Formats: sequence, structure tokens, C-alpha cells
Amino acid sequence: MTDVHVVVPDGIDDPARPSGGNSYDRHLCRGLSSIGWSVHEHAVPGSWPRPDAASFAALDAIVQKIPDDAVVLLDGLVASTAPETLVPQARRLRLAVLVHMPLADHPERAVLTAAAAVVTTSAWARRRLVELYALPADQVHVAEPGAAPADLATGTAAGDSLLCVAAVTLEKGHDVLLDALATMTDMSWRCVCVGRLDRDPAFVEELRRRPLGDRVSFTGPRTGADLDRSYAAADLLVLASRAETYGMVVIEALARGLPVVATDVGGVTEALGQGEGGIRPGLLVPPGDPAALGAALRAWLGDAELRARLRRAARERRESLPAWSTTTASIAAVLAGVTR
Repeated sequence: MTDVHVVVPDGIDDPARPSGGNSYDRHLCRGLSSIGWSVHEHAVPGSWPRPDAASFAALDAIVQKIPDDAVVLLDGLVASTAPETLVPQARRLRLAVLVHMPLADHPERAVLTAAAAVVTTSAWARRRLVELYALPADQVHVAEPGAAPADLATGTAAGDSLLCVAAVTLEKGHDVLLDALATMTDMSWRCVCVGRLDRDPAFVEELRRRPLGDRVSFTGPRTGADLDRSYAAADLLVLASRAETYGMVVIEALARGLPVVATDVGGVTEALGQGEGGIRPGLLVPPGDPAALGAALRAWLGDAELRARLRRAARERRESLPAWSTTTASIAAVLAGVTR
């Protein structure tokens, strides 16, 4: 049995704070345990990824207790902001960093340069890190998120049930989404926005003042069966993000045969993939462009043939989505490499 110490932000199992990174970390810890690794999980309290002095002190106390020569996998939300703590520890520990979203700043450069290995969640992120920090290419690895099996969403003939699953923040582009929807009030649609509302309360309040009435609803976070029901009731996932490393909600939707309209940022194209014959199971638009997003949604709502084609491609793509066991195997291979 091989030991690994996994350092994650506190609260990765908190249903009030769901995120793609938290889900990835939890699937990974379970997956490593299932294939024979002894996983020692360390949840670091604090305000990650905007740590204060108490956050750094908590991380330092945890890392100091990890025995010499141990393999340590650190969530990038913690690792990338803490070079003062982690760079000196790289001399006695075998550090690997799991980067969910490149920060593109100097503290991250120091940590990733000192680490024995770096794991990213998309080929786009790998290219980005190699270019940003001149990291050796063989030091940076890709382990795409997996997709949990899910029942097919049946959808409706009109296709007018839209779903957005993302924390309600400027980065996730809800303002762009609502601007786009405001150009489509002549059409029939409803949009449910599932995601945290506490990250930027002023932004949420501004969105709620938009004159779209009850056609747009903000439910707060949903997980488990509640989230499954949200997907099951939808016809289309809409993601208006200004940045994404991969876009785990894209493959969550595709696992249910739901097409996607999303911004062409980061690794979203990788997540979207293709059905048979090279047909994408969705439409991509430029980020920050309400007109382009509105045009894509109008095309979806107004063209039954397009809806049928994208639904067919989504069901085809569903069959080729990576499994979490593949993600786990990829990272296990990286961790085995740093033990040599």
C-alpha cells in the first residue's frame, strides 16, 4: 500500500459550498483509496484562495506534521498562494500540486517550480502553465475530470427549459447571460440558475433587479438528488463564464444527454468534445458577448432540427465521457512517479 497526504481547502463536503474543484478532490480521494492507496486527508481552514495570516498558520501547522519524504498532493487553491510555507518544505517532502485554475501570478510560479509534479485538469491548463512559468513539459500532467453515470434527461419538444449551474459571480458571466436573455423576451423560455449566492452578494442583488420577472430564478446551491432533478428538468445547459479551466458542469450535462451553449474559454472545448461524425453537442460563443450568446440561444429555441441534431450529438458524446477511475489512475501514476 502507498501513502499519500492530500491537502485540501476546508469544507470540500459542505453542500452549501459546492464547486467543481471540491467534487474533483472528493472523487479523487475516494478513488485513490479504492485502488489501494492509504489516503491521509488534511482539510485546511481559512479563506482560500484569498488567505489571511490565520490561513497560512493553519497550513504551516499541518505541513510541519507530515513526515519526511512523504508524498503530498496539494489542491492548488491552497498551494498556489503559499510559497513561503511550501517551497522550503519541497526539500523534505515529495510535493505534487493539483491546479484547478491557473492563477498567473508569481507566488504560484514559485510553488509549481519547486514541486516534483504538477497535475492540471485540461490540456489547455497544461499549455497555459508551461507557457506562463517555463515549467518542464514532463513535469506537468493532465487528469481530466470524470463523469458520474446519470440518467438521460428527456427534454421537452420546445426546448425552452434553460439551466445554468455555477456560483453566481462575475467570473461565471451571469450578467452576460441575463443581458442575452433580455434580447429574447419575445420567445418562450425559463432559466434556472443553480449555484452559490454568497460569493458576491452585491452582484447577485444587481442581477435580481433585472426586469425579467419570474422567467429567471436563482435557487442557491444544489447537490445530490436536488441537482439531479434540476438537470432532469432541463433542455439545455448554458454556461457564460469568462474563464474556465475545463468546465465540469459541461460533462455533468452531457452525462445526461443535455446539449450545451457555452463560452469558448479555457478547456470548455475539450469538455464539450464531439459526437459521431465530429458534430459538437452544443454551440460555442465568445466570452463577454451578450449578442452572440443571445443569437445562439435564439437559434436553439427557434430551430427544431438544430435541437434534434445537438441532442443526438450529446447522447453520442455521453458514451465517450471519461470515468473517474481514469482520472484516478492518471493521478496515481503521477504520484507513483514522485516516489522514485
